Amino acid sequence: MPTYVLMTKLGPDLVKEMKHRREIGREWRKRVRELCPNVKFIAHYALLGAYDFLDIFEAADEEDATLVSMVSRSAGAVSAESWTAIPYAKFLELADRI
Repeated sequence: MPTYVLMTKLGPDLVKEMKHRREIGREWRKRVRELCPNVKFIAHYALLGAYDFLDIFEAADEEDATLVSMVSRSAGAVSAESWTAIPYAKFLELADRI
C-alpha cells in the first residue's frame, strides 16, 4: 500500500484543550477507523514547530488518504496536509531511470 505523511496544525480552540488531548485523539482515531478501515498507522509524533502532529500511515489510495485529512479538519485542525511518501530505495530506482 502507498505510504502517506499527514501534517496537522491544531486550531486555537484545540490548543487550549491540551488536558483533553488523549480523549480528543481517541475520538479522531475512532472516526478514521470508521471511515477508512484499511488505513494502517505506522507512527504518530507530536511536534514543536509549524505543525503540531506528524502521522505516517499506509492507505489503499489517495481517497482514503484524503479522508484522513478531512477527518482532521472536521475535528478542528486548521491545517491537515497528506503527502505521498516513497521509500528511498524506490526513489533511487526512479532516479536511475533519468
